[in-house]
Amino acid sequence: MDSSSLKRRRYTFVLPEVEHCQPPTDFQVTNDLQRDSPPEAEPDSSQAKQGKAQKERSSWQERKLESLESAMENNTQWLHKLENFIQENVRSGMDEIKRTAVHTQTAAMLEMGTNLLSQSAEQTRKLTDVETQVLNQTSRLEIQLLEYSLFTNRLEKHILLQTQEISRLSDKNSFLEQRLLALEARYGRELQGLQSEKQQLQELLERQSRLVGQLQGELGSSTLNSTLLQRQQAVLTDTVQQLLAMVNHCNEISSMPKAESLRFRDCAEILRSGASESGLYSIRLPNSTQTVKVFCDMKTRGGGWTVLQHRTNGSVNFHRGWRDYKVGFGEPSGEHWLGNDIIHRLTNSQEYSLHVQLKDREGNEAFSHYDRFYIDGEGHNYSLHAEGFSGTAGRSSSLTHSGTQFSTKDRDNDHCTCKCAQLASGGWWFEACGPSNLNGIYYPPSSSVVRYNGIKWYYWKGPNLMATTTTMMVRPANF
Repeated sequence: MDSSSLKRRRYTFVLPEVEHCQPPTDFQVTNDLQRDSPPEAEPDSSQAKQGKAQKERSSWQERKLESLESAMENNTQWLHKLENFIQENVRSGMDEIKRTAVHTQTAAMLEMGTNLLSQSAEQTRKLTDVETQVLNQTSRLEIQLLEYSLFTNRLEKHILLQTQEISRLSDKNSFLEQRLLALEARYGRELQGLQSEKQQLQELLERQSRLVGQLQGELGSSTLNSTLLQRQQAVLTDTVQQLLAMVNHCNEISSMPKAESLRFRDCAEILRSGASESGLYSIRLPNSTQTVKVFCDMKTRGGGWTVLQHRTNGSVNFHRGWRDYKVGFGEPSGEHWLGNDIIHRLTNSQEYSLHVQLKDREGNEAFSHYDRFYIDGEGHNYSLHAEGFSGTAGRSSSLTHSGTQFSTKDRDNDHCTCKCAQLASGGWWFEACGPSNLNGIYYPPSSSVVRYNGIKWYYWKGPNLMATTTTMMVRPANF
């Protein structure tokens, strides 16, 4: 670059005033326009001055470049500081803006949260009210359900009792139907027999009618011979009287050993007379000429027992009326009831003890013994008296209290409005349907249904004994 070109170019620099940035001592910084070339020399300067001026310009340009570089470096530093300052101010402003925005959003969120909490509280209150109503309604429903459940339980129990009663009545009806069929068959046979007898009687009546006709004819013809007939009648009368006298004499002769054989009044006297086998014997009731066939037990607890009642297979119906129990029924060798009249006359002749022998379907045996036993007459409805209990058929006596009257299906003497003889079946000393009834319905051992009209001895086997054998027998207390 020559001097002419330097003279034609001009540069202008605007330098900022910066603290802590001092220019060199030999360089003056002002705000005036700077020139990059020295003032022009006079045209009449010499060559020496031109050479010297060139050197001075060269050195001045170098110094100028150095000062420019230093100024540029200072400006760069100042720009860095300014940039840092701006960045710091911008960052702090942005942080402030962010904080402001956060505070604003937080306040809005808090307000929204407050509104939501208020709404939530209101909803919670409403839900609480609804829940309270639901709980109250649920409680009422639970109470109603409990009442319905209790009512249902009572109804089920009532239905169960009715079902049991229906089953009992059905069983009783079946038994009665069987008895009715048996009676119909028996009555059919009897009716056939009666018809046959009727036919025979009719034939006999016809023969008798013919005979009467013949007799009437003969009577008409024999009136003429009445005197002869009267004499024959007198002879016949004498002959009949002689025959009657001979018959009475024969009866007296034949009755002597019979009276001798009926001298025993109970089985204990028969045992003392030398008989040792159980079986049928005849006894004569005290203060009477009446003889009765009884079964004597000569083996149990020393023997000598007169059997009053015996059941072993259900072949005899014990659901009978007052008269049957009064006179007795059945066969002494099998199932039978000796008769209340006979039991009364026998047990009142002297002190007797009662022995009740029982056996269940499993083969278990037990007994109840009473040291003193008797019953009153029919005027007192055969009231029972028993005391001095002992035995293995329960710790307490199942026999009813002393003074209890006898009841049957057609004569109710118990202390219950339900008529125990109808409900429990049979004839017995029912006080209020009591703890015992040996004359109830005999159910077979294979039956497992609990029936309250069967044989019962409560304090040994509860309300349903399911007995296979029962025996009531008496013997003198001083035996």
